[in-house]
Amino acid sequence: MTKRRNVVVHIAASADGYIARPDGELDWLTSRPAPAGFYGMNAFMRSIDTKVLGRKTYEESVRLGATFDSKRRTIVFSRRAPPADAPSGVEFASGAIGPFVSRLREQPGKDIWLMGGGDLIASFLDERAIDEFVVSVVPVFIGDGIPLIARRHRHVPLELRSVERFDDGLVQLHYLVQDHT
Repeated sequence: MTKRRNVVVHIAASADGYIARPDGELDWLTSRPAPAGFYGMNAFMRSIDTKVLGRKTYEESVRLGATFDSKRRTIVFSRRAPPADAPSGVEFASGAIGPFVSRLREQPGKDIWLMGGGDLIASFLDERAIDEFVVSVVPVFIGDGIPLIARRHRHVPLELRSVERFDDGLVQLHYLVQDHT
């Protein structure tokens, strides 16, 4: 029997719950020296073969110099047409999240990384299309910004799977998403 492909949100957030400043800036995150193993990201990257991200996250990634390759499938959710200069191998998708995730799960492969942003994470969460959260809480308050999950009325129970503390004060929380209504 093949393993079910899980959708995993693996993301950093400030201690006050933001994934970026209001303008998308990540200086509070990118200026930190990272330890060997980069908080477990190297191991996590071996567990996935598909990345799903929103248009704003994609554009910010390109601005920061991200590269895309054929080793990992990259899918950008967007209501707008793909840019003419999109790198080869980057796919654009729109439409209903539930059927999209069902199709992805049916394809053979490793887990799926839902990178963000907060609006896309909220939309996937509302469609019950997220299995796990790995949130690296960075020991800094930034005061305002883009929340980890867009605010909506919801109740989503989580089951704590693990907690890891790093020497620089970062704490990584790994949760399983429970059935929710």
